[in-house]
This record gives sequence, structure tokens and C-alpha cells, in this order.
Amino acid sequence: MERRLAAILAADVAGYSRLMGVDEEGTLVGLKDHRSVLVDPKIEEYRGRIVKTTGDGMLVEFASVVDSLRCAVEIQRGMLGRNAGLPQEKRIEFRVGINVGDIIIDGGDIFGDGVNVAARLEGLAEPGGICVSARVHEDTRGKLDIAFEDAGEQRLKNIARPVRVYRVRLGGEAAAARPALALPDKPSIAVLPFANMSGDPEQEYFADGMVEEIITALSRFRSLFVIARNSSFTYKGRAVDVKQVGRDLGVRYVLEGSVRKSGTKVRIAGQLVDASTGAHLWADRFDGGLEDIFDLQDQVTASVVGAIAPKLEQAEIERSKRKPTESLDAYDFYLRGAACFSRWTQEATDEALSHFRRAIELDPNFASAHGMAARCYVRREAGGWMTDRSHDIAETARLARRAAELGKDDAHALCAAGFGLAWVVGDIEDGDALIERALALNPNLAAAWLFSGWVKLCLGEPEAVIERIARAMRLSPHDPHMFGLHTGIAFGHFLAGRYAEASSLAEPAAREQSNFVLATCVAAASAALAGRQSEAEKAMARLRQLMPELRVSNLKNLIPLQRSEDFAKWSGGLRKAGLPE
Repeated sequence: MERRLAAILAADVAGYSRLMGVDEEGTLVGLKDHRSVLVDPKIEEYRGRIVKTTGDGMLVEFASVVDSLRCAVEIQRGMLGRNAGLPQEKRIEFRVGINVGDIIIDGGDIFGDGVNVAARLEGLAEPGGICVSARVHEDTRGKLDIAFEDAGEQRLKNIARPVRVYRVRLGGEAAAARPALALPDKPSIAVLPFANMSGDPEQEYFADGMVEEIITALSRFRSLFVIARNSSFTYKGRAVDVKQVGRDLGVRYVLEGSVRKSGTKVRIAGQLVDASTGAHLWADRFDGGLEDIFDLQDQVTASVVGAIAPKLEQAEIERSKRKPTESLDAYDFYLRGAACFSRWTQEATDEALSHFRRAIELDPNFASAHGMAARCYVRREAGGWMTDRSHDIAETARLARRAAELGKDDAHALCAAGFGLAWVVGDIEDGDALIERALALNPNLAAAWLFSGWVKLCLGEPEAVIERIARAMRLSPHDPHMFGLHTGIAFGHFLAGRYAEASSLAEPAAREQSNFVLATCVAAASAALAGRQSEAEKAMARLRQLMPELRVSNLKNLIPLQRSEDFAKWSGGLRKAGLPE
């Protein structure tokens, strides 16, 4: 065996199963023609070595990272011309991922993390697109007539560390800019992640928690439009152009800042910028002890509100000043749990639950900790990670009802409680009522709009599903968990009988988050009822790997659909895709 550094290109055909299902012979002939006329000659021209091919993909090694990207760009541009004039169902489009890393050569094959990352990047690419790692971006920037769009750090399946991903825009700088979102009809703001100035990476969760609390306080103001934490945190660790952030997120104002924690002392610094002009409207710093942390957050919030919406009602100002707990230790565990919960894995969910339980032990009246603990059980259900179903249902019910009891005026606690009751416990009406109360308290809460959409799905209201999750998307337009939102909308289209639309949304969502059982379910069922049997069977094969115990007979455990006709459609689609009885 030999080791060496190499650029690795992974490619596959987007929607290969669908293409084969529509025209198997034509797809094979077309793919062979593309390979012989364009793909293979370009690889040879740029001194690449085809390591192996599959039915719809290939793995290629290059000595030069510039050559690897130039080859990919020319192939994708060539495919644009070759697909021109063809109907969509006849187009063959490649997805490409490129990484630079240390590889192990065994015989003619290559192995190692460098290869695995390239394969995962390919899965993130759009049809006709290219995704590259930060190393590829650094080594090729300015050397080709392309632009890069920073997609932020991504957690890739079976890769231990987060990977910063860049999307290649083939048309150069003009193609790199996203279209600006329309500004809402009220003052709008995004709070970017604050820099951790403590000199201790372990304090990152503390700085992130401060920002999340400030977002929460601002979002309670009905007179403001506040971007959700999940989207604003996609800018974490990046040098940003505030004007571009404003265009990307569709907001007028951006708040930046830093947090320094040293011993028992805390300093929060912030500056408010008008994103339309780049002008600084306000800047200040706030010093205090750990025991003053909630007061410091209130001071930042009040200063921001005073700068952009001076006529807000005093009642709203007072309502925003709400301590989540009197125990700083409980609050610290809550922040640690929230940091873990942002990662969509079984291990991270279990770790988050242990932190929330510890927060509850320290403060049994901490409503949001109860709500987030209930959400951990929802995540277990969605991931197919429940091991003792009856225990988990009972624990979800206990935590959710306690969260609702303690947090009568806490939108976060109420929406988490409502979703737990509806999704895991099956108490749909009570869950729906709690989420509606959360939305009345805080119409800026993207999670509440998302949860409401999923509950409307259970109630058999597909158009309400789509409308409510679309509201969540506007509040969180760059959400790293967008696969969950797309899956919800896909499910809405499925129940409405729009199977092709459902399939086109569910299949990419299932690829993006391969351990999200529901996305794969919707992909399989919608493809089957859309007449794409090969694609449906491929999705079902993935589903059987994720949940080998799933059957038509226990399907009701996965999602509590209330209308018999909805369940008949759902079970029928999965049965046709190959789910055993």
C-alpha cells in the first residue's frame, strides 16, 4: 500500500433512477455518449486517472487540484450545451464533489477520509453543480473563470469533523450573488454569531447562547421581523459583508458583536448596522458579572430596539425581559444542551438530553429545559432511534406537559411542548393548541411555524402545511436543517396528490440528511405513486437500512396521521415501493 496527497473528484448522475425508470435504454446510450465524447476526454486532457466507475458515477484522482477543478468546470459547461433543447426528463446532469486529501492506494483503488469527503461533497452538489472543500477553494481561488459561494461548515455523514463547503458558480462573479429577498413591512433584523473573545474554544457554546437569548428577546416584539438563529448562524466563523447579509436574509438591520468571559466577569460588545447603507447606527459594550448576565442581555436588546423601533409599546419591552431561570448553573447546562442539539446525530441528541436533564435537576421550574428535553424525544422518533418506545412516549408526555405548565408565556417552551405531545404522544389537538398559543406570543418563532406545519399534516390540512412551513423558511432562509422543512412541504404535496412535486423535494432532502427516516419515506412513497418505481425501490432500500424493523403494520408509530384516507395513501405508496406488511 502507498500513501500520497491527491485531488479526488467524485461524480454521479442526478436522478439516475428516475431517468432509468422513464427510458432505461435511452439513458444508458446517452450516458455512454457523454462519457466517450466529453467526460473521459476531459479527464485525460487534465491528466486524471479514473479509479473506478459505477452505473451512474465515477471516482477520479488528479495530481493537481487546479486541473481537477478545471476538468469539472469544463465538463459541467459542456453538459449545459449537450442538454440544451432537451426536455427536462431527458437531461443527464452530473453532480460533482472535489476534495484534496491524503489517500491510501491499494492495487488500483484509493481509500481514506480524503475520498470519503469528496463523495459526501458530491452528494451536496446541485444537478449540474460542483461542491468543493475549503482546501480546494484556497488552492484554486482566482485561477479559473468561476466564483465560489460559501455554504458554511457542514457535518458530513461518517466524517468526524465539520467541513467548510463552497459551491462553484460557473458564470463568474455575476452568478455568485443570490437574489435579494424582499424586505418585510416592518423593521427587520438579523443577529450574527458573536465572536468568542475568551481565548478558550470551550466557551464557544456560551457566546452562542448569549446570541440566541438576544434573538429570543428581540423576536418577542411583534413590531419586528427577526431572522431565526439557524439561518443567522450559517455565517459563523466567516468574514461577512453586512450589505450582502442584508440581501441574503432580506433584512434592513444587522447586529454584530463579541462576548468575553473571564472568570466571573462578562463583557458583551455590539454594533448595529444599517445593511442597506453599511452605516453604523449604534455601538456599545456592557460589562458585568456572571450573576448579571440576563441584565446584560436585556441592555443589549433594549439598545437595539431603541435604535430601530423607538415607539414600541412598553408592555412589549417588559415582556422581553424574562429570565429563563434563576440558576446560572442550570442555564449553563441548558446552553451546552442547545449546542449539542444543533447537530443531527443520535449521539449528539443523547448528549443534549443529558444536559437538559441536568438543567432540570438544578432548576425544576426551568420551562425551556423541559421543552427542549421533550424535543430530544421528538428527534429520537424522527431519526428512528427509540429503543424503549413506551418509556419514551411517557417521558415525552411528562416533560411536555410540565413545560406547558411552567411556560404559559414562553413561546419556545410552548411550541416544543406542543410538538412533543402531537408527534410522539399522539395528542394532536392539545399539541396544536399549544403551538398556536406560541405563535400568538411570538410570531417570529420559525420553529413554531415549522412545528405547526407538521401538526397540520397530521390533521390532514396539506395546504396549511405548505403555507406554514413557507413562513418558517422566510424567517430562516438559510436554515442548515432545510432538509426538514423541504420534507414537510414534500409531505404536504404528497397528501394533496401532487406526487411528482413531492418526489422532487423529498429525494434531495433524503440525500442531504441520510439518517432522516421521514425524508426517505416520503421519497419512496411519492416516487412510487408518481410511477417512478425504480427510484422508489432505491429509496426503499435505503429506508430498510435505516429502519429494518419498519413494516406497514407498525407504520402508524412513525407519524400520527389522523385521517384514514391520508394513512391509506401513505401506506399504499410505501407498500408499492416495497415496504413489507
